[in-house]
Amino acid sequence: MIKIGKISYWHVHAWDYTKQAGEHPDTEIVAVWDENPQRGREAADKQGVAFYESLDEMLSRDDIEGVIVDAPTRMHREVMLKAAAAGKHIFTEKVLAPTLHEANEILEAVKRHNVKLTVSLPRLNDGYTLAIRDILDQELLGKITLVRVRLSHNGATAGWLPDHFYKLEDTFGGALIDLGCHPMYLTRLFLQQEPVEVKAEYGYVTGKEVEDNAVATLSTPSGAIGIVEAGFVNSFSPFCIEVHGTDGTLLYGTPDEKLLIRTTRKEEYQNGWVELPVPGPRESAFQQWVSHIQNDTTADENLMFALELTKLMEAANQSAREHRGIRISDLQA
Repeated sequence: MIKIGKISYWHVHAWDYTKQAGEHPDTEIVAVWDENPQRGREAADKQGVAFYESLDEMLSRDDIEGVIVDAPTRMHREVMLKAAAAGKHIFTEKVLAPTLHEANEILEAVKRHNVKLTVSLPRLNDGYTLAIRDILDQELLGKITLVRVRLSHNGATAGWLPDHFYKLEDTFGGALIDLGCHPMYLTRLFLQQEPVEVKAEYGYVTGKEVEDNAVATLSTPSGAIGIVEAGFVNSFSPFCIEVHGTDGTLLYGTPDEKLLIRTTRKEEYQNGWVELPVPGPRESAFQQWVSHIQNDTTADENLMFALELTKLMEAANQSAREHRGIRISDLQA
């Protein structure tokens, strides 16, 4: 049994990962630390486990092998460097860190202390993503020219997101860094190449400290363009994916949860839209993390996309602040 220390219940998905840890046959949460002691005590009491005022004290427990990090984004570097130095494996919510420099520090510490790190990028594991990757591997769309992914909800207008999600000091952003991270890493994946420049526009529909409406465009060496859209101010905006190429197009969620293809590269897909089967998801990021611990393997692809996500988010935030395009190569490593 892998015993886990829980680092914070700040994030809205903290209890989701607590549930996953409880349901996995090989893991259990045995301790909690939270930068908000009252919240941490309540979470620990609810689970019947120990609460620690000191993170260092919790990390000193020899029986704890790993930690789940759901602390504010501003604290990711601090808590993960401590966890790595203590030899604890790390599972964390996106983003890995708000800047490329901090993300590289975390990755270096993880490698130096030989701990297993996995970042929750859940939509990489969904069936539609697996199906789209297979189509792209077959080159059925020709040369990719444009990818658009949109994800939005009404958290700001309906008032169900917690107030602390709008504090720029803790979050380093709003709709794009929190919700738009999913369209961002999917767009990066489907472009099949590293973007060279990011341009972003942020909107403040509800007047919050962070953006609640966002669009980012990614340019690539080949000329393909990625469009990432996110918002906290839409009640009925479907999650949707478009992948366009010189010879065909894939559509998902426009608006139904169906995967459609039309392409000149395969006879049966030429004369109209054809619905493709969507397989079930592969194992979750949390399950993958546990497997990496048990089998002494590393989450290479997951960490590659986590690092790319940090780059793109840092560039988008800088672009929105400075009202100009930001080249990825100009970020401080």
